[in-house]
Amino acid sequence: MSIVVPFDGSELSRAALRRARQFQSVLDERLVAVTVVERNAERARERGWLDDEEEFDADRVVGAIHEAVAELAPEADFRHELLGRRASAGAVARHVRSMAREEDANIVFVGSENAGNLVSSVSSVGSSVAADDYYDVFIVRHTEPGAGAQPAEEYR
Repeated sequence: MSIVVPFDGSELSRAALRRARQFQSVLDERLVAVTVVERNAERARERGWLDDEEEFDADRVVGAIHEAVAELAPEADFRHELLGRRASAGAVARHVRSMAREEDANIVFVGSENAGNLVSSVSSVGSSVAADDYYDVFIVRHTEPGAGAQPAEEYR
């Protein structure tokens, strides 16, 4: 069994990895960060994986992501998959789900600012990853522990 974190370097994926690490230390489960990289320089620049003028280099991009994971969770294993230049959010989510299953995940920590009520957004892989009933899902919506700890207005 393992704890899996889809990781793209965003603040919420970083928060999800930090939160998963806390759980991992208590549950004594294997921690695995998974990344899906599209072979797309523009998308890599948007995510901060490449500088403005850099050509796409899969090894460099994956290396930078792996380095970020190692800084946050040195004990975490790291897996990645490379996709074509124009992969859809659905394709990315399928690969994340597949890796979670291959890693025998019992919990997947998803960093998602648009978690909303049912974790749904066309542009997010979070809803698709959360929909898989193979594993439990922990949704991280805040970058700092305790943020958002107050109940929503309608429940006060």
